[in-house]
Amino acid sequence: MTGNGDFGRRIHHHRERLGLTLEQVADRAGMSAGYVQHLETHLGTPDGGTVTRLATALETTPRDLLGGGHDRPPGQGAAADEPVLEVLETEECLRLVGPGGIGRVAFSGSHGPTVLPVNYRLHDGDVVFRTARGGAMDEDLRSGLEGVDIGIAFQVDRIDEVRRAGWSVLIRGAAHHVPDEEVAKVSDAGVTPWAGGERHLYVRVIPQQITGRRIHGL
Repeated sequence: MTGNGDFGRRIHHHRERLGLTLEQVADRAGMSAGYVQHLETHLGTPDGGTVTRLATALETTPRDLLGGGHDRPPGQGAAADEPVLEVLETEECLRLVGPGGIGRVAFSGSHGPTVLPVNYRLHDGDVVFRTARGGAMDEDLRSGLEGVDIGIAFQVDRIDEVRRAGWSVLIRGAAHHVPDEEVAKVSDAGVTPWAGGERHLYVRVIPQQITGRRIHGL
C-alpha cells in the first residue's frame, strides 16, 4: 500500500470491510481487476463516473469514498425506514467481536467514571488488551485486595451510516492483570496497543455477561 493516496486507501478499506477480492469488486463495478488494483495502489482520483461505480460496488457513497464528511460526527442522518432493533444471542455477539479491532473499556477510575479506547483481541474466549505498566489504567484496575477483581465493561460497535444500520456488543466482566508467566501464551493473540508506545502490561477481561443489539431496516 506504499505510494497510494487517500482515495486508494478508502477503496482498500471498504473492500476489506466487505471481504471482497479485487476481482469481485471489479465485477461489481464493471471494470478490470487490474484497474481496481491500480486505483488502490497509486495516487490520484478517477473521473466521477468511475467513483460512482466503485462506490456502488463497495456499498458506500461517492462522497464517503472521496473523503467528504469525515470530520462530521456520526449519526447525523435520518433513521432507516421502519428500523428493527434485534437482540443478539451470545454466539452472534462473540462472532461479531471475534475479528478484534478497537473497543472501549469503561470502569470507575480514580478520577471518576472513565471510558478509554483500546485495541483488543479474543483469546480463549477472553478479551485481551495492552496498557502501560504503572499507568492510570494499570492502577485503576487493581483492587489492592487478594481475590477481589475490578468489574469493568467492554464495548464494541460498528455503524454503517449509508445503510442506517449497525450493531453494538457489551461485555461485562472482571479485569485480570496477566502474570508474567502467562504473557507468552496470551501474546499469541497478537494484540497491539492502540495508542502505541511502551505498553507491555496485558489485561484480560473474563466475560460474565454478554449482550448485544443490531439495528437494521426492514
